[in-house]
Amino acid sequence: MSLESVRNHLASAAPELEVIVTEDSSATVDLAAKAHGVEPGQIAKTLSFQLKDKIFLVVARGDARMDNKKAKATFGGKVKMLGLDEVETLTGHPVGGVCPFGLAQPLPVYCDVSLKEYNVVIPAAGATNAAVRITPERMAEITGAEWVDVCQPPQDASPQA
Repeated sequence: MSLESVRNHLASAAPELEVIVTEDSSATVDLAAKAHGVEPGQIAKTLSFQLKDKIFLVVARGDARMDNKKAKATFGGKVKMLGLDEVETLTGHPVGGVCPFGLAQPLPVYCDVSLKEYNVVIPAAGATNAAVRITPERMAEITGAEWVDVCQPPQDASPQA
């Protein structure tokens, strides 16, 4: 049902987008990058958080990590990730397929500025083998997302000379 809710949402909000279903799993950033032939940073991962009684989503580049200080300053308190059992109930999407589209209930969506480093990003689409190619700006537009700066810059694996 989750994949269908995403398809239905996109059909009305962004009919130009096509949901890509792959044979291979794209349930993790690394698997998604391999399945779509891109670097991990181009995968737009959707993280589910809670602050007191507020549940919200943050979409960030796949190789970024949350910066607790930035998140606390931005959201007004210490945020905690939802438990795996809560994620599907609250978003309607299975872990590995969570995205800001076709949610089971309206949730605030925030897009981290780290996504803007790419012309096109690839978020999941409600299933562990489904995704969409979309510009970060279009994703924010159709989800009503607010832009935030809550991630640490990705660590460069190669040493600098």
